[in-house]
Amino acid sequence: MSQVAVIAKIQALPGKRDELIEVFQAGLATAESEAGTLQYVMHEDAADADVIWFYEVYENQDALAAHGSSEGMKALGMASRGLAAARPELTFLNPIGGKGRV
Repeated sequence: MSQVAVIAKIQALPGKRDELIEVFQAGLATAESEAGTLQYVMHEDAADADVIWFYEVYENQDALAAHGSSEGMKALGMASRGLAAARPELTFLNPIGGKGRV
């Protein structure tokens, strides 16, 4: 199986981005312990003060599924309620080459 990448856009409620970032810090720690999670990077949007982006790369589709169904990610979903304006917008990609490809 080939690697899978995800770009996730998370819209915070107005003025809640910093609080949402604090909640998602736990997700960074969770991803560190996932064997099939190769990259999991959180970004602040430079132009929109209420948006957070994640760039994620997984070893394969099974690793992505394991990440999404983990207890840690379920807990983050619950903890982000009241801070996020909507469910994350997800874009799925298949890495094919370039600098930094793992």
